[in-house]
Amino acid sequence: MFSVLHKEEGAHEDGIWSCAWGRTQPEKPAEEETEKDPEASREFVIKDDKPEQAPVDFIVTGGLDDLVKVWDIREDNTLKLRHQLKGHSLGVVSVAVSSDGKTIASSSLDSSLCFWDSQSGQQQHLLSFGPVDLWTVAFSPCDKYVISGSNEGKISMYSVETGKVEQVLDAQNGKFTLSIAYSPDGKYIASGAIDGIITIFDVAAGKVAQTLEGHAMPVRSLCFSPNSQMLLTASDDGHMKLYDVAHSDVAGTLSGHASWVLCVSFSEDGKHFASSSSDCSVKIWDFAERKCMHTFNDHSDQAWGVKYSPGNDKVISVSEDKSLNLYNCPPNIVV
Repeated sequence: MFSVLHKEEGAHEDGIWSCAWGRTQPEKPAEEETEKDPEASREFVIKDDKPEQAPVDFIVTGGLDDLVKVWDIREDNTLKLRHQLKGHSLGVVSVAVSSDGKTIASSSLDSSLCFWDSQSGQQQHLLSFGPVDLWTVAFSPCDKYVISGSNEGKISMYSVETGKVEQVLDAQNGKFTLSIAYSPDGKYIASGAIDGIITIFDVAAGKVAQTLEGHAMPVRSLCFSPNSQMLLTASDDGHMKLYDVAHSDVAGTLSGHASWVLCVSFSEDGKHFASSSSDCSVKIWDFAERKCMHTFNDHSDQAWGVKYSPGNDKVISVSEDKSLNLYNCPPNIVV
């Protein structure tokens, strides 16, 4: 059933604003060798009998102590600090991990964007911008780009390899961009603004495809469903909304938190999603039924970030209370 697997108290020395999961795949074994038996007209195959290794999951957090931290998960679900990444001079507001688990991106209140090697902890690029000129960061599905919104409604796309700007999209609203997401199929980028307006960009066309006006207050988080057909948004108005991306229709409005909804995250199978709030709670929702399945009340201050694991069975959350929580969320439980 739903349970708290581990609570890492004092994970940072200050509030934690962002978290992300990473997954690295083990190196594939060498190709099987085929040799010919000289004594007979037949071939035989030499196989490597080493058992296939499982992928390795890890956690990344960003705190107001200016640090990005990388955590390994032990077999007993306790956490071991792999790296403490120093490069920002002010609090870290957003972290993201590439789908191959090799690269970490982080953004800070000092208006800098850092790229890191997740294995070595080495800084790959450090990009500096004007005051409050970037906020949330996200990777493209192909891992070649990192996107970030600005205080003027523009979305910039940076090359992971070079750190250079490859494309700029403009919402043409001049509003501070608080949240950003890239659709898994690579076709769309969604951004949420401080005035509650959501903009969906057509990436190939390089222009605004839709503007959604379902919220009246800041949209602090949004994410696409795994099939890219739905967009889930979270706002200071205390509501979450589900939009049909193709038709711009509101497919559902969800309420349950007593205050601002700060973060939302879909499970990879699309059956569930998680939300965190300034009411200090983390909620797990059934997507099909649009119902809350479980509420975790294990933070003592606002829960800034929440993320589903790649395996659909765990969730992490981070909070102003400086803690990082790891939850068990069985994927097959129904409402």
